[in-house]
Amino acid sequence: MPVRTIEWRSGCVVMLDQRVLPTREVYRVYRDYREVARAIKDMVIRGAPAIGVAAAMGIALGGRTLRAADPARDFERLCRAFASTRPTAVNLFWAIQRMRRVFARNRHRSPDTIRTLLEDGATVLTHCNAGALATAGFGTALAVVRAAVDAGKRIQVIACETRPFLQGARLTAWELKKDRIPVTLITDNMAGHLMQRGRVSCVIVGTDRTAANGDVANKIGTYPLAVLAHRHAIPFYVAAPLSSIDFACPNGDKIPIEERPGREVTHVLGRQIAPSGIRVLNPAFDVTPNELVTAIVTERGVARQPLGRTLPRLVEGAPAKPARKAEARRMRARRR
Repeated sequence: MPVRTIEWRSGCVVMLDQRVLPTREVYRVYRDYREVARAIKDMVIRGAPAIGVAAAMGIALGGRTLRAADPARDFERLCRAFASTRPTAVNLFWAIQRMRRVFARNRHRSPDTIRTLLEDGATVLTHCNAGALATAGFGTALAVVRAAVDAGKRIQVIACETRPFLQGARLTAWELKKDRIPVTLITDNMAGHLMQRGRVSCVIVGTDRTAANGDVANKIGTYPLAVLAHRHAIPFYVAAPLSSIDFACPNGDKIPIEERPGREVTHVLGRQIAPSGIRVLNPAFDVTPNELVTAIVTERGVARQPLGRTLPRLVEGAPAKPARKAEARRMRARRR
Protein backbone atom coordinates (compact mmCIF):
# COMPACT_ATOMS: atom_id res chain seq x y z
CA MET A 1 0.00 0.00 0.00
CA PRO A 2 1.65 3.32 -1.11
CA VAL A 3 0.11 5.38 1.73
CA ARG A 4 -0.63 3.84 5.13
CA THR A 5 -3.79 5.73 6.07
CA ILE A 6 -4.54 3.57 9.10
CA GLU A 7 -3.13 0.40 10.61
CA TRP A 8 -3.16 -1.70 13.76
CA ARG A 9 0.32 -1.73 15.27
CA SER A 10 1.45 -3.23 18.60
CA GLY A 11 -2.01 -3.05 20.09
CA CYS A 12 -2.62 0.56 19.01
CA VAL A 13 -4.43 2.29 16.15
CA VAL A 14 -2.08 4.41 14.04
CA MET A 15 -3.52 7.04 11.66
CA LEU A 16 -2.01 9.42 9.16
CA ASP A 17 -3.31 12.85 10.21
CA GLN A 18 -4.86 14.10 6.99
CA ARG A 19 -5.57 17.54 8.48
CA VAL A 20 -1.95 18.62 8.19
CA LEU A 21 -1.25 17.28 4.69
CA PRO A 22 0.42 18.22 2.39
CA THR A 23 2.88 20.31 4.39
CA ARG A 24 3.49 17.69 7.10
CA GLU A 25 3.27 13.91 7.34
CA VAL A 26 2.25 13.10 10.91
CA TYR A 27 1.13 9.73 12.30
CA ARG A 28 -1.06 9.73 15.41
CA VAL A 29 -1.03 6.78 17.83
CA TYR A 30 -4.25 5.96 19.72
CA ARG A 31 -4.45 3.61 22.69
CA ASP A 32 -8.01 4.38 23.79
CA TYR A 33 -11.21 3.87 21.78
CA ARG A 34 -12.43 7.36 22.77
CA GLU A 35 -9.37 8.87 21.12
CA VAL A 36 -10.17 6.97 17.91
CA ALA A 37 -13.78 8.19 17.97
CA ARG A 38 -12.57 11.77 18.43
CA ALA A 39 -10.09 11.35 15.56
CA ILE A 40 -12.94 10.31 13.25
CA LYS A 41 -15.08 13.25 14.35
CA ASP A 42 -12.22 15.72 14.01
CA MET A 43 -11.34 14.38 10.53
CA VAL A 44 -7.89 13.11 11.37
CA ILE A 45 -9.08 10.36 9.06
CA ARG A 46 -11.66 10.88 6.32
CA GLY A 47 -13.21 9.09 3.40
CA ALA A 48 -16.13 6.72 3.99
CA PRO A 49 -14.19 3.42 3.60
CA ALA A 50 -11.35 4.61 5.86
CA ILE A 51 -13.86 5.80 8.47
CA GLY A 52 -15.40 2.32 8.54
CA VAL A 53 -12.00 0.71 9.09
CA ALA A 54 -11.21 3.21 11.85
CA ALA A 55 -14.50 2.45 13.62
CA ALA A 56 -13.87 -1.31 13.51
CA MET A 57 -10.36 -0.87 14.90
CA GLY A 58 -11.65 1.51 17.56
CA ILE A 59 -14.27 -0.99 18.69
CA ALA A 60 -11.62 -3.71 18.80
CA LEU A 61 -9.48 -1.39 20.94
CA GLY A 62 -12.42 -0.73 23.23
CA GLY A 63 -13.02 -4.47 23.55
CA ARG A 64 -10.23 -4.53 26.12
CA THR A 65 -12.43 -2.55 28.50
CA LEU A 66 -15.39 -4.96 28.46
CA ARG A 67 -16.38 -6.01 31.95
CA ALA A 68 -17.11 -9.67 32.60
CA ALA A 69 -20.23 -8.65 34.57
CA ASP A 70 -22.03 -7.02 31.63
CA PRO A 71 -20.00 -7.16 28.38
CA ALA A 72 -23.09 -6.72 26.15
CA ARG A 73 -23.95 -3.33 27.67
CA ASP A 74 -20.33 -2.19 27.47
CA PHE A 75 -20.07 -3.30 23.84
CA GLU A 76 -23.25 -1.44 22.85
CA ARG A 77 -21.83 1.66 24.50
CA LEU A 78 -18.76 1.32 22.26
CA CYS A 79 -20.92 1.04 19.15
CA ARG A 80 -22.98 4.11 20.05
CA ALA A 81 -19.82 6.13 20.62
CA PHE A 82 -18.69 5.48 17.05
CA ALA A 83 -22.14 5.77 15.47
CA SER A 84 -22.34 9.39 16.59
CA THR A 85 -19.04 10.47 15.03
CA ARG A 86 -19.87 10.88 11.30
CA PRO A 87 -23.55 9.88 10.80
CA THR A 88 -23.59 10.29 7.00
CA ALA A 89 -20.93 7.71 6.06
CA VAL A 90 -22.69 4.38 5.46
CA ASN A 91 -19.38 2.50 5.74
CA LEU A 92 -19.25 3.56 9.37
CA PHE A 93 -22.50 1.76 10.15
CA TRP A 94 -21.55 -1.22 8.01
CA ALA A 95 -18.41 -1.66 10.12
CA ILE A 96 -20.33 -1.24 13.38
CA GLN A 97 -22.91 -3.83 12.34
CA ARG A 98 -20.18 -6.24 11.35
CA MET A 99 -18.54 -5.85 14.76
CA ARG A 100 -21.93 -6.39 16.40
CA ARG A 101 -22.28 -9.69 14.53
CA VAL A 102 -18.82 -10.80 15.65
CA PHE A 103 -19.72 -9.97 19.24
CA ALA A 104 -23.08 -11.78 19.00
CA ARG A 105 -21.42 -14.95 17.71
CA ASN A 106 -19.04 -14.91 20.69
CA ARG A 107 -21.32 -13.57 23.41
CA HIS A 108 -21.30 -16.85 25.36
CA ARG A 109 -17.56 -16.59 25.85
CA SER A 110 -15.72 -14.52 28.43
CA PRO A 111 -14.20 -11.18 27.36
CA ASP A 112 -10.69 -12.57 27.88
CA THR A 113 -11.41 -15.47 25.53
CA ILE A 114 -12.93 -13.19 22.90
CA ARG A 115 -9.83 -11.02 22.76
CA THR A 116 -7.34 -13.68 21.67
CA LEU A 117 -6.38 -17.33 21.54
CA LEU A 118 -2.75 -16.57 22.38
CA GLU A 119 -1.49 -15.35 25.73
CA ASP A 120 1.45 -13.01 26.07
CA GLY A 121 4.63 -15.08 26.04
CA ALA A 122 3.07 -18.05 24.22
CA THR A 123 5.12 -20.48 22.15
CA VAL A 124 3.23 -21.67 19.06
CA LEU A 125 4.16 -24.83 17.20
CA THR A 126 3.18 -24.87 13.54
CA HIS A 127 3.56 -27.28 10.63
CA CYS A 128 4.10 -26.73 6.90
CA ASN A 129 3.53 -23.17 5.63
CA ALA A 130 0.23 -21.42 6.32
CA GLY A 131 1.47 -17.88 5.93
CA ALA A 132 1.60 -15.15 3.32
CA LEU A 133 3.32 -17.43 0.81
CA ALA A 134 0.34 -19.80 0.93
CA THR A 135 -2.41 -17.19 0.75
CA ALA A 136 -1.16 -13.97 -0.90
CA GLY A 137 -2.13 -12.20 2.34
CA PHE A 138 -1.22 -12.51 6.03
CA GLY A 139 -1.84 -16.24 5.96
CA THR A 140 -4.07 -18.48 8.05
CA ALA A 141 -2.15 -20.08 10.92
CA LEU A 142 0.53 -17.39 10.76
CA ALA A 143 -2.15 -14.67 10.60
CA VAL A 144 -3.15 -15.66 14.15
CA VAL A 145 0.49 -15.28 15.21
CA ARG A 146 0.88 -11.97 13.40
CA ALA A 147 -2.31 -10.59 14.95
CA ALA A 148 -1.04 -11.44 18.42
CA VAL A 149 2.32 -9.81 17.69
CA ASP A 150 0.58 -6.72 16.29
CA ALA A 151 -1.42 -6.57 19.53
CA GLY A 152 1.86 -6.18 21.40
CA LYS A 153 2.22 -9.77 22.61
CA ARG A 154 5.53 -11.55 22.83
CA ILE A 155 5.04 -14.68 20.74
CA GLN A 156 7.59 -17.30 19.73
CA VAL A 157 7.11 -19.91 17.03
CA ILE A 158 8.47 -23.42 16.65
CA ALA A 159 8.40 -24.46 12.99
CA CYS A 160 8.50 -28.13 12.04
CA GLU A 161 10.70 -28.66 8.97
CA THR A 162 7.84 -30.57 7.26
CA ARG A 163 9.34 -33.45 5.32
CA PRO A 164 9.57 -34.25 2.53
CA PHE A 165 9.12 -30.88 0.78
CA LEU A 166 10.50 -28.84 3.71
CA GLN A 167 7.89 -26.07 3.59
CA GLY A 168 8.48 -25.32 7.27
CA ALA A 169 12.24 -25.04 6.94
CA ARG A 170 12.27 -23.22 3.62
CA LEU A 171 9.15 -21.04 3.77
CA THR A 172 7.72 -20.60 7.28
CA ALA A 173 11.12 -19.98 8.85
CA TRP A 174 11.93 -17.48 6.09
CA GLU A 175 8.64 -15.59 6.50
CA LEU A 176 8.89 -15.31 10.28
CA LYS A 177 12.55 -14.32 10.22
CA LYS A 178 11.71 -11.64 7.67
CA ASP A 179 8.94 -10.38 9.99
CA ARG A 180 11.36 -10.48 12.96
CA ILE A 181 9.11 -12.90 14.83
CA PRO A 182 11.26 -15.26 16.94
CA VAL A 183 11.26 -18.69 15.29
CA THR A 184 13.01 -21.96 16.10
CA LEU A 185 13.30 -24.70 13.47
CA ILE A 186 13.00 -28.36 14.49
CA THR A 187 12.82 -31.68 12.69
CA ASP A 188 9.35 -33.21 12.60
CA ASN A 189 10.19 -35.95 15.10
CA MET A 190 11.24 -33.49 17.84
CA ALA A 191 7.74 -32.12 18.51
CA GLY A 192 6.71 -34.74 21.08
CA HIS A 193 9.86 -34.20 23.13
CA LEU A 194 9.24 -30.44 23.30
CA MET A 195 5.59 -30.93 24.30
CA GLN A 196 6.64 -33.37 27.01
CA ARG A 197 9.08 -30.78 28.38
CA GLY A 198 6.37 -28.09 28.50
CA ARG A 199 7.89 -25.93 25.78
CA VAL A 200 4.78 -25.69 23.57
CA SER A 201 1.77 -23.52 24.51
CA CYS A 202 -0.43 -24.52 21.59
CA VAL A 203 -0.37 -25.89 18.06
CA ILE A 204 -1.78 -23.84 15.16
CA VAL A 205 -1.97 -25.28 11.65
CA GLY A 206 -3.74 -24.46 8.41
CA THR A 207 -5.99 -26.75 6.39
CA ASP A 208 -6.40 -27.72 2.76
CA ARG A 209 -9.93 -29.05 3.31
CA THR A 210 -12.19 -29.23 6.35
CA ALA A 211 -15.14 -31.62 6.24
CA ALA A 212 -18.64 -30.77 7.47
CA ASN A 213 -18.06 -32.60 10.77
CA GLY A 214 -14.81 -30.73 11.48
CA ASP A 215 -12.34 -33.39 10.33
CA VAL A 216 -9.29 -31.58 8.95
CA ALA A 217 -7.02 -32.50 6.04
CA ASN A 218 -3.65 -30.79 6.19
CA LYS A 219 -0.03 -31.43 5.28
CA ILE A 220 1.20 -34.93 6.13
CA GLY A 221 2.44 -34.96 9.73
CA THR A 222 -0.40 -32.86 11.11
CA TYR A 223 -2.33 -35.81 12.55
CA PRO A 224 0.59 -37.01 14.73
CA LEU A 225 0.92 -33.48 16.12
CA ALA A 226 -2.78 -33.51 17.05
CA VAL A 227 -2.36 -36.86 18.82
CA LEU A 228 0.66 -35.56 20.73
CA ALA A 229 -1.14 -32.33 21.65
CA HIS A 230 -4.09 -34.37 22.94
CA ARG A 231 -1.76 -36.52 25.04
CA HIS A 232 -0.16 -33.46 26.63
CA ALA A 233 -3.36 -31.38 27.05
CA ILE A 234 -2.13 -28.71 24.62
CA PRO A 235 -4.72 -26.77 22.55
CA PHE A 236 -4.73 -27.74 18.89
CA TYR A 237 -6.12 -24.96 16.68
CA VAL A 238 -6.88 -25.02 12.96
CA ALA A 239 -6.98 -21.75 10.99
CA ALA A 240 -9.51 -22.37 8.21
CA PRO A 241 -10.77 -19.72 5.80
CA LEU A 242 -14.42 -20.31 4.89
CA SER A 243 -13.33 -21.23 1.37
CA SER A 244 -11.57 -24.33 2.78
CA ILE A 245 -14.68 -25.71 4.54
CA ASP A 246 -16.44 -28.28 2.37
CA PHE A 247 -19.95 -28.98 3.64
CA ALA A 248 -20.51 -31.31 0.68
CA CYS A 249 -17.90 -33.59 2.27
CA PRO A 250 -19.46 -35.26 5.36
CA ASN A 251 -16.24 -36.42 7.03
CA GLY A 252 -12.54 -36.93 6.59
CA ASP A 253 -12.91 -40.40 5.11
CA LYS A 254 -14.33 -38.77 1.97
CA ILE A 255 -11.39 -36.40 1.45
CA PRO A 256 -9.15 -37.58 -1.42
CA ILE A 257 -5.48 -37.79 -0.42
CA GLU A 258 -2.95 -36.78 -3.06
CA GLU A 259 -0.02 -39.14 -3.62
CA ARG A 260 3.12 -37.24 -4.59
CA PRO A 261 6.12 -38.49 -6.64
CA GLY A 262 8.51 -40.79 -4.78
CA ARG A 263 11.46 -38.67 -5.82
CA GLU A 264 10.42 -36.07 -3.21
CA VAL A 265 11.28 -38.65 -0.54
CA THR A 266 14.36 -40.23 -2.11
CA HIS A 267 15.96 -36.89 -2.99
CA VAL A 268 16.55 -33.72 -0.96
CA LEU A 269 17.18 -30.53 -2.93
CA GLY A 270 18.06 -32.66 -5.94
CA ARG A 271 20.49 -34.95 -4.11
CA GLN A 272 19.68 -38.65 -3.81
CA ILE A 273 19.59 -39.92 -0.19
CA ALA A 274 17.93 -43.36 -0.62
CA PRO A 275 18.85 -46.50 -2.60
CA SER A 276 17.83 -46.50 -6.24
CA GLY A 277 14.67 -48.48 -6.95
CA ILE A 278 13.38 -48.41 -3.35
CA ARG A 279 9.59 -48.44 -2.99
CA VAL A 280 8.18 -45.17 -1.66
CA LEU A 281 4.90 -44.00 -0.16
CA ASN A 282 4.40 -40.24 -0.29
CA PRO A 283 0.88 -39.12 0.70
CA ALA A 284 0.81 -35.31 0.73
CA PHE A 285 -1.88 -34.97 3.42
CA ASP A 286 -3.35 -36.72 6.43
CA VAL A 287 -6.69 -36.26 8.18
CA THR A 288 -7.04 -35.16 11.81
CA PRO A 289 -10.32 -36.35 13.39
CA ASN A 290 -12.47 -33.51 14.70
CA GLU A 291 -12.33 -34.72 18.31
CA LEU A 292 -8.62 -33.83 18.41
CA VAL A 293 -9.29 -30.24 17.29
CA THR A 294 -9.74 -27.70 20.10
CA ALA A 295 -11.16 -25.00 17.81
CA ILE A 296 -11.36 -23.92 14.18
CA VAL A 297 -10.54 -20.26 13.55
CA THR A 298 -12.27 -18.59 10.59
CA GLU A 299 -12.68 -15.01 9.37
CA ARG A 300 -16.17 -15.14 10.92
CA GLY A 301 -15.06 -16.23 14.35
CA VAL A 302 -14.03 -19.32 16.28
CA ALA A 303 -15.92 -22.63 16.31
CA ARG A 304 -15.31 -24.88 19.29
CA GLN A 305 -16.50 -28.35 20.18
CA PRO A 306 -18.79 -29.96 19.19
CA LEU A 307 -17.59 -28.87 15.74
CA GLY A 308 -20.28 -30.80 13.89
CA ARG A 309 -22.80 -28.33 15.32
CA THR A 310 -20.85 -25.14 15.93
CA LEU A 311 -19.08 -24.99 12.56
CA PRO A 312 -22.26 -24.88 10.42
CA ARG A 313 -23.77 -22.29 12.79
CA LEU A 314 -20.70 -20.11 12.47
CA VAL A 315 -20.61 -20.30 8.68
CA GLU A 316 -24.34 -19.60 8.43
CA GLY A 317 -23.97 -16.57 10.70
CA ALA A 318 -25.68 -17.93 13.82
CA PRO A 319 -23.83 -17.77 17.13
CA ALA A 320 -21.80 -20.86 17.89
CA LYS A 321 -22.54 -22.16 21.38
CA PRO A 322 -19.43 -23.84 22.72
CA ALA A 323 -19.85 -26.75 25.08
CA ARG A 324 -17.64 -25.29 27.77
CA LYS A 325 -18.33 -27.96 30.43
CA ALA A 326 -17.69 -30.81 28.01
CA GLU A 327 -14.47 -29.15 26.84
CA ALA A 328 -13.31 -28.72 30.44
CA ARG A 329 -14.01 -32.41 31.12
CA ARG A 330 -11.96 -33.41 28.07
CA MET A 331 -9.04 -31.25 29.16
CA ARG A 332 -9.13 -32.76 32.69
CA ALA A 333 -9.22 -36.27 31.21
CA ARG A 334 -6.19 -35.53 29.04
CA ARG A 335 -4.15 -34.54 32.11
CA ARG A 336 -4.79 -37.85 33.88
